[in-house]
Amino acid sequence: MNRVLDNPLYYLDNFELVLRWIGERYDDLLAQDERDFLATYHSLPQASRALLVRMVMRKGTLFRASKLVYEEIGDTQDAALPLVQRGLVATDPLLSLEELFELLQKPEITEVFQLTPALRQLRKADQLAALQPQFDKPQHYTDWCGATSDPCYRNLIQPLCDRLRLIFFGNFYQDWTEFVLSDLGIYQFEKVDFSPAARGFRNRRDIDDFLALHHCYERFNAGIDYRDVIAALPPCAEDNEWLRSRRHKFLFQIAQHLEKQQDWPAAYLLYADSLYPGARARAIRVLEKDGRSGPAYALLQQAMQAPESAAERQQLLRMAPRLARAMGQPKPARTEQAQPQRIDLQLPPPAIATYVELVVREHLHQDAAPVYYVENALINSLFGLLCWDAIFSPIPGAFFHPYHRAPADLHSADFRQRRRSQFEAALGQLEDGRYRATILANYSAKAGIQSPFVYWETLDQELLQLALDCIPPLHLRRAFERILDDIKANRSGFPDLIQFWPEQQRYTMIEVKGPGDRLQDNQLRWIEYCAEHAMPVAVCYLQWTQ
Repeated sequence: MNRVLDNPLYYLDNFELVLRWIGERYDDLLAQDERDFLATYHSLPQASRALLVRMVMRKGTLFRASKLVYEEIGDTQDAALPLVQRGLVATDPLLSLEELFELLQKPEITEVFQLTPALRQLRKADQLAALQPQFDKPQHYTDWCGATSDPCYRNLIQPLCDRLRLIFFGNFYQDWTEFVLSDLGIYQFEKVDFSPAARGFRNRRDIDDFLALHHCYERFNAGIDYRDVIAALPPCAEDNEWLRSRRHKFLFQIAQHLEKQQDWPAAYLLYADSLYPGARARAIRVLEKDGRSGPAYALLQQAMQAPESAAERQQLLRMAPRLARAMGQPKPARTEQAQPQRIDLQLPPPAIATYVELVVREHLHQDAAPVYYVENALINSLFGLLCWDAIFSPIPGAFFHPYHRAPADLHSADFRQRRRSQFEAALGQLEDGRYRATILANYSAKAGIQSPFVYWETLDQELLQLALDCIPPLHLRRAFERILDDIKANRSGFPDLIQFWPEQQRYTMIEVKGPGDRLQDNQLRWIEYCAEHAMPVAVCYLQWTQ
């Protein structure tokens, strides 16, 4: 029997696992209110702990007793009493009119406020707007609704529990559903043998800086003036690369917003202050848009000496002719690129609307030369299976809880360097033929386990075997090396289709473009790379005959 279905208190077990984990690994980093909560929590009766956890895991902080009915908890009001006594939950809380409207249904609003027939017909939002001028001050729940047998509770420790969740996961995008999905078998995670000392936050400042960054991000998304948001940004410790990276990414996002607003000077200053990938190229582009060709050209020349990536080099080459012309400089010499094979097709449109990639796949497919729609799935999956042990190496700071889909430093600049020997060992198998056995063994042993590279839903035994038979190990090495050069940028952009000729042990990757479509930048970079390294690649341009 599945643990979630067999144990009605599974959520309580999961929450308490997090508390134990934090107590064992982060006790020296906890603030006093967090320590006090841990001590208070463990003194509560089981029913009260379960009710509190139900509140923590639900949306919002306000609940009516009638909405907190759980068989395994029993009487809600009895379970809530210890929570109220210990200051974890407030009963009969002060509520604004907006909060009251969130709790009540339309018929209840009509009764509480004795609405006129005209107001009853309005939507809740319009009823709220009509009543706000009369009821602009908070009142206790019972003052709004009168004596009631259905009390209202406010969860007072939600922000604290969100902090604990952050300390455990190291991020805010993972939540309590991770446990449930894992228990149900929907998500499976690699069991990494990491030290109890391995943890995402090294000191309290790391936690506080992360929270401050997150708060600034929320304020910016809420429409607060960007200057006030930037003024509140923490500087972040110089020795915490991943937090500084988050800060630079946030500055980049604010700069993008300002660029859309055509505030060129402000956007430039933020791009110039951000070390996030792509910021320098955007800074040049913003200077150009602002009519400041001289500084833009100077920065372009500087960047061309040492592009940060293939993506930046592509952008610089695109801007170079315009800026050279604006400065009266000779047009830069054009670099000749290896060209992919070109396939031109004219086909009747399908009777039922479908993707152009599928139309081309069906047209090109032969029993002796099957075609698969793989896009980013195949090469990434082969890389992930061959390099599984390297990717999930238990190096310090890479894993610090059991629910990682990927190493915490996956997109860090030193990701490969920190695992150099492991990746060299994995890629070395491409030289002596051992790679086939490793990929097939991991495909079997790791089936379904979360990976940042393996597309389990796309990869099957037949496709895997064809790929291993038809793609030379040298070509695999070329592709894997490029992925490792820039994981964030180079995991995408692969051609849509791949065709195999098993008898000849060869293949061709095919990018499909329908009428009016064009190659995207990341697709161009992969196609050029493949053509440059004699990896068979084609671009198919499809036109309809009607």
